[in-house]
Amino acid sequence: MVNNTMDTNNVVLVGKVREELKFSHSIYGEGFYNTTLEIPRLSDVTDVLPITISERLLQNMELEEGVDLMISGQLRSYNKMVEGSNRLILTTFVREVDFIISEEENKNPNQIYLDGFICKKPSYRTTPFGREITDLLIAVNRPYNKSDYIPCIAWGRNARFAQGLEIGQRIKLWGRIQSREYQKKYPNGEVENKIAYEVSISKMESVEKEEIEESVKD
Repeated sequence: MVNNTMDTNNVVLVGKVREELKFSHSIYGEGFYNTTLEIPRLSDVTDVLPITISERLLQNMELEEGVDLMISGQLRSYNKMVEGSNRLILTTFVREVDFIISEEENKNPNQIYLDGFICKKPSYRTTPFGREITDLLIAVNRPYNKSDYIPCIAWGRNARFAQGLEIGQRIKLWGRIQSREYQKKYPNGEVENKIAYEVSISKMESVEKEEIEESVKD
């Protein structure tokens, strides 16, 4: 059984603060704030990703719009009622934060590692251009009987591998978090622009039953 949540859900992001901090919520007297990081890809596209940070980490830091940061933490999910429907919200929960002080820190600006379980039947499809894609929903456990449910997308050879995974199967994956704009069309003809967040998988592997049993013994 996997107990160390930092070993199963690990995110490192390097980017520019996109907007001012906004108060999110308070737990046991500790305040948390939301903002977004703008992170470049190898192409001209950028990902704008939400982050949540504790007021404890903000002490003695001038965290303003336009500042370059390196953060590490976990990708968390929670459900929120939006316009009468339940939506899955994703955010990177920050555990460590620092200013960028060298170009070396910017070489791999968007990294995530997850160790979790398939909790929905994988959905395989091909694009009009013949590109293979498989959508996954991964449950990653954390303490106090909580889990984060994280949408992931696999491409090409990984997509072919992922389509054969079964519900409950444990997998490990590496990749990056991406933001994706799309349009939602309503029955009345109205079109709304929305943003989805998901993990784009670059590498993945299934965990064999024997390895899981050995982990339980340890």
